Amino acid sequence: MISITEWQKIGVGITGFGVFFILFGILLYFDSVLLAFGNLLFLTGLSFIIGLKRTFSFFFQRHKLKGTSFFLGGVAIVLLRWPLLGMLLEAYGFISLFKGFFPMAFGFLGTAANIPFLSMLSQRLQGTSSMV
Repeated sequence: MISITEWQKIGVGITGFGVFFILFGILLYFDSVLLAFGNLLFLTGLSFIIGLKRTFSFFFQRHKLKGTSFFLGGVAIVLLRWPLLGMLLEAYGFISLFKGFFPMAFGFLGTAANIPFLSMLSQRLQGTSSMV
């Protein structure tokens, strides 16, 4: 069983609040204050969960610098009160950063929940096809 420290539990809560504020800010027609607050909470929670050193090493790997620059640039643009442009940049950066994780996540969801669409999507993303 995986042991979770108290700091990681706090980080999960902070990250959850960050995602809530981001979604609420989008729901309220890209309210820049809510989006900025959500971004700061999300990044803070992430650093609480995996630690500062791992957070920096994840974001600043050589092959992830493009995604990191778009993501953190989007956060900066949202903080400067250009929420729509900032969220577009963040979305592109998020997809660039986690593109290696998506096939595994879709595959897990497809097999765990036995959802045919997700398992088919996972096979297409991984490049394998079992359809004849």
